[in-house]
Amino acid sequence: MKKSILLILVGLSISILLAACSSSSESGDAATEQAADYDRSDEKSVDYSLSNSDVGESADEESDAPQEDTSKNNSDRAVDRKIIYTANLSIEVKEFQPSFNHIQSKVTDYGGYIVESNMNRSEGDSMASGYITVRIPQDQFREFIQLVEDGSSKVLESSISGQDVTEEYVDLESRLKSKRVVEERLLAFMEKAEKTEDLLTISNDLATVQQDIEEVLGRMKYLENRTDLATVTIHIQENNVTLSTINNEDLNTWEQTKQQFVKSINMLLSFLSSLFIFLVGNLPVLLLLGIVGAVTYLYIRKKRVTSSKD
Repeated sequence: MKKSILLILVGLSISILLAACSSSSESGDAATEQAADYDRSDEKSVDYSLSNSDVGESADEESDAPQEDTSKNNSDRAVDRKIIYTANLSIEVKEFQPSFNHIQSKVTDYGGYIVESNMNRSEGDSMASGYITVRIPQDQFREFIQLVEDGSSKVLESSISGQDVTEEYVDLESRLKSKRVVEERLLAFMEKAEKTEDLLTISNDLATVQQDIEEVLGRMKYLENRTDLATVTIHIQENNVTLSTINNEDLNTWEQTKQQFVKSINMLLSFLSSLFIFLVGNLPVLLLLGIVGAVTYLYIRKKRVTSSKD
């Protein structure tokens, strides 16, 4: 009996030990699996962080690249600005026509052209005036203005103004690009369209877009022309005043005295000659008038004597 109880206790002890060993091994395996899972999670977190950093770096690189392009574009635009220059000059010259012709020849030499010119000379006025409006290449118009000022006798007024249209020109370029994209899409839709209604609708839209493109191109060409060639208006006033000077002939008093004496003698002789011609030429009439006058005088005198005796 004691042996059977001992065997039972030994068997229980062995079973308890086996159960403990199995639980410890399972716990160890679970711990190992948990550690492996943790390692995997760490690897995932590391990979994610690395991928995020790579994306960030690539994004930074991409953001840096456009910024460099943008800075380059901005610098290019800053250099290639669109400015409309207008100048007004008012000058005095000694002789109008030679100065006018000289300005015309210089306009041709500088590669410009004449827009308008006018010259007027009022009746009774010996001095002429006028103006000329020219277009000169922008890179040479300041030199042209200096040339005109140096060739004048006096500069009465000189002014230069500029209008910056760079922003408008850039906006027109952007509008043109967008209109071109719309035009290409409409052309593609037109090739794929099968219904007549769709073709008509696309045609109308395409015509509107193409009209907008023509308007934008026209405005851009106008701005390019105004910025490539500066407008210069020159008002020219002739001021050819000559001062009279006293020469030796004006100071020759003796000669002038002799000339005046001769003139006086000539006037006296002319008067006497005219009087002689009058008396001799009218002698019959004068004799008749003398006889009538004498008879009348004698008659009046005789009548007075008779009346006095009475």
